Amino acid sequence: MSQRSAQPDPEILGEELTAYLDGELDAETSRRIEELLATDASVRARLQKMERSWDLLDELERPELDAAFARSTLEMVTVAVEDDVAQAREEAPRRRRVQWLLGAAALVCLALAGFTLVLALRPDPNLRAVQEMPVLDRLEPYLQIEDLEWLRLLHEADVFGEEDSGPQASGQ
Repeated sequence: MSQRSAQPDPEILGEELTAYLDGELDAETSRRIEELLATDASVRARLQKMERSWDLLDELERPELDAAFARSTLEMVTVAVEDDVAQAREEAPRRRRVQWLLGAAALVCLALAGFTLVLALRPDPNLRAVQEMPVLDRLEPYLQIEDLEWLRLLHEADVFGEEDSGPQASGQ
């Protein structure tokens, strides 16, 4: 009884027995099958049935194939190939359109990515104007000043009432 519980699945055993009869097993599996055959009568009986079936198959008369069979088989293959070629020809224009559309979509995406990159990396032309806004607010009084040194003296004397901020305060 313990021998039977160690048996593999009957389907797997059938495949292994078939491979054993064909001589397709490696040495380890062949040794395992031979041990199983030596210890289990049901496996031996199954192998003998398989051998008889194979022997009977060898005794069967082999049908002769005539030229009509070969011709009809070739015609079926030819028709199948022609259908495949026709289908490929029908799909070719659609495939080309899809390729063009994908290429155009890729170009649009690349253009948008380039535009976004340029916007992100180039300096803002209005940034300097925004930074110089306090100077621009008081442009009229500054235009009255003829000497830059005099302007610096007024700034140091805190005539404008502002804290030092920006490039104008440091004299740059």
